[in-house]
Amino acid sequence: MPKAKGKTRRQKFGYNVNRKRLNRNARRKAAPRIECSHIRHAWDHAKSVRQNLAEMGLAMDPNRAVPLRKRKVKAMEVDVEERPKELVRKPYVLNGGLIPYLEAEASLPEKKGNTLSRDLIDYVRYMVENHGEDYKAMARDEKNYYQDTPKQIRNKINVYKRFYPVEWQAFMDSLQKNKMEVE
Repeated sequence: MPKAKGKTRRQKFGYNVNRKRLNRNARRKAAPRIECSHIRHAWDHAKSVRQNLAEMGLAMDPNRAVPLRKRKVKAMEVDVEERPKELVRKPYVLNGGLIPYLEAEASLPEKKGNTLSRDLIDYVRYMVENHGEDYKAMARDEKNYYQDTPKQIRNKINVYKRFYPVEWQAFMDSLQKNKMEVE
């Protein structure tokens, strides 16, 4: 079916479009959403990040927040460089919600980010169920699709033991129980 007439017109250069401004606006990113509601409500978009944080009693650069120590080598004197105290105009941000929020967040247990795939777990369980500690037999098994060497299989089993020690112990106990029932 032929195209509609007039749809194949070539593009013409737009002389009245300011390309510099278009590119500059395209590069600008939207401000990220601040998760902490206390900081978000106290934030003034007309001020810089440094000014906003200083008003809340927070530091943009922790190296500048802590006074520096200057040492003189010959006299062995220690001078502490004093910085003027910045006025905290919004102390309610720290006292009202940020400090308890940070303490609660710090007290949470660390989330384990690494997990093993279900396929790897099933693979390791199958190999241990059928072959026990015989890694050479595991390497010759037909379910060894990736043709892992005995050493690679041993390493995969050790990774599984390290990631899930409780589950591994329960698995080994159930294997022992099954062997006792068979005998």
